[in-house]
Amino acid sequence: MFNEKVLNFVNECEKECQPIFEKLEKIALYNQNKVLNAFRSVNLQLTDIASSTGYGSDDRSRGKLAEIYSLAFGAETGIVSPLIASGTHALTIALFGVLRPGDTMLSVSGKPYDTLDDIIFGEGNGSLKDFGVKYDSVELVDSKFDFDAIKEKVIKTKPKMVYIQRSRGYSTRNSISVDEIGELVKFVREIDKKTIIMVDNCYGEFVETKEPCDVGVDLMAGSLIKNAGGGIAPTGGYIVGRKDVIEQVSSRFIAPSIGLEVGSYAGSYTPFFQGCFAAPHVTLNALKGSILFGRVAEKLGFSSFPVFGEMPHDIVRSFELGDADKLIEFCRMIQRNSPVDSSVVPFPWDMPGYNNQIIMASGSFIQGSSIELSADGPIRPPYMAYLQGGLNYEHVKIVAIEFAEKYL
Repeated sequence: MFNEKVLNFVNECEKECQPIFEKLEKIALYNQNKVLNAFRSVNLQLTDIASSTGYGSDDRSRGKLAEIYSLAFGAETGIVSPLIASGTHALTIALFGVLRPGDTMLSVSGKPYDTLDDIIFGEGNGSLKDFGVKYDSVELVDSKFDFDAIKEKVIKTKPKMVYIQRSRGYSTRNSISVDEIGELVKFVREIDKKTIIMVDNCYGEFVETKEPCDVGVDLMAGSLIKNAGGGIAPTGGYIVGRKDVIEQVSSRFIAPSIGLEVGSYAGSYTPFFQGCFAAPHVTLNALKGSILFGRVAEKLGFSSFPVFGEMPHDIVRSFELGDADKLIEFCRMIQRNSPVDSSVVPFPWDMPGYNNQIIMASGSFIQGSSIELSADGPIRPPYMAYLQGGLNYEHVKIVAIEFAEKYL
């Protein structure tokens, strides 16, 4: 079935990964216990998992789901809804829920992810800029916060919000750890206690034993078709944080006069609860697959991030392929090893929300799910491929074997 030489090579890489795997398994055990305790704390009953229609005024599932996620993420309260279409949508609701004309948003992790460009800087499209919200940023230095520059900007601009993107996005920097975020929170609080600190937590959920809200972040958001939904939630997103901040966001999500008092969902809530419960283990599978794939790539001569031996802070693995054709072929390899749409051939295209052509491979049961094994990248130098996901570790290993067979 597999070339013996290649399989032996990948197995040797796997043995080298075992010490990291053991650390990740301890984190997953801690997080699974945390999630289980959240379910037990809200006393979830089978009768609580029910659909609703109309206004959904008596929708118990909506409230219990939000309470479970809030407890698991160390937040006071939150919004968890299948009506949130994506991580970008969740971030947008949070930003517009807090920021007002004349306010400043200060990103301290460089420019946010590409899909937020039109939301922040767009003209004539209802962007933050259109509504008079100002934007400023501080670049990371060697993937670390530039505290001196941040202090200067906070004093000068008096931002309503300090914004952090935890994951690397389409950049070559490292993702940001929760401890680093906690250090930044303390630093900003010493300068301005009123500034709302927000984190884009996409791809970071359940990777560490702590989440950003555990270290004092006021607001964070993400997608349920990434880590937080465990590969089971079919859609949706979450926004959790400090109670008074979430109340502001709820007015944007529904309406100022209603907040979170209404909101129905006629479909089944079961996969959203199941997805939350499965998320720590599924995230573990994705992380182990990422570590193995990275080790294989490095031993074949490719630059891969995070480098071997470093603990990951999100599920994203990046490879510098250095050539557009190699990037395209890498994504096609992922696609043909997918359980769904394996015969589809991805091509670069002008994807909405991006400023470069993007190639994406995602032969997934849930369209666009990036907790399922997927890969993508912008068609621009240095032609980085971004790999993420894997519902089970064995699937990722199979693809790593094919990758090794091509380059060994």
